[in-house]
Amino acid sequence: MLRWASPFALRRAGIVGMNRRNVELIAQNNPRALYPLVDDKLKTKELARKHGLASPKLIGVVRQTGQIRQLAAFLKDHPKFVIKPAQGSGGKGILVISGREGDAYLKPSGAVVAFEEVARHINNTLSGLFSLGGKNDVAMIEEMIEFDPVFDGYTFEGVPDIRVIVYKGFPVMAMTRLSTASSDGKANLHQGAVGVGLDIATGKAMRAVQYDRPVEQHPDTGADLSQIAVPKWAELMELAAHCQSASGLGYMGVDVVLDRVAGPQVLELNARPGLAIQVANGRGMFPRIKAVDDLIAADEDLPSDAVWRANWAMENLAVL
Repeated sequence: MLRWASPFALRRAGIVGMNRRNVELIAQNNPRALYPLVDDKLKTKELARKHGLASPKLIGVVRQTGQIRQLAAFLKDHPKFVIKPAQGSGGKGILVISGREGDAYLKPSGAVVAFEEVARHINNTLSGLFSLGGKNDVAMIEEMIEFDPVFDGYTFEGVPDIRVIVYKGFPVMAMTRLSTASSDGKANLHQGAVGVGLDIATGKAMRAVQYDRPVEQHPDTGADLSQIAVPKWAELMELAAHCQSASGLGYMGVDVVLDRVAGPQVLELNARPGLAIQVANGRGMFPRIKAVDDLIAADEDLPSDAVWRANWAMENLAVL
């Protein structure tokens, strides 16, 4: 278990801190020219399409205020959808609609949302209210994920996701993020979501935290967090590894959701992933980073395909 310790003790334990992340992992592996591919979710969506990465279907894009007048008719055949800013961060500006009630819409909580509220939300998105730096933005409309029943009882009014840290094409650490009442249904650890560290070899739960403190049960549902086992784990690891080949980023966070029918889907890519995943796993990430570097240094002719990299990671990194 990670406890308060000196910087020296943390480094000795293999914990990657902010300085090492920023200087060694991000600056040395992520060319700034590639950032727009992941900072703009619309560009990420196109990247996924181009490289055959499974991701939620894009229904439409609202680019101008005048298009809002046509939106009600456009959404008539889409009872479930998600609206998100293309340049948002931290889950800000995401509106999930899970059904209809007459001409109004329903949130996963059951709250009724009038079309006027949806229109106002999109208008705020276009004006940059939710975007990085307050820049003018566009509103993406995606199909809503029907999340895998394996997560039934493990989340509160939100879609759980799996964050995978990928280093030089190798998945090195993973966790699932579960929304809570405290996080307002969003899978954001800083807002109170639960982070469950996952065994990189099997996808089974190892340790769970909320606000960086260990927990054994979901705070709202009471579900036993130690019983989580993510299905289609090898497929998920291969998808995460493939994201490096597609984006060119050497250090990245890949956010994946599990659809009950379509399986693992890429939700977002992140060029500056946070470090809380180490707390959720109860171990440092540096030994795994070093193992990948040592592997590459020892053999410059390693297979380049994502399947091989994912399998190597599952077979060799879990013990570190």
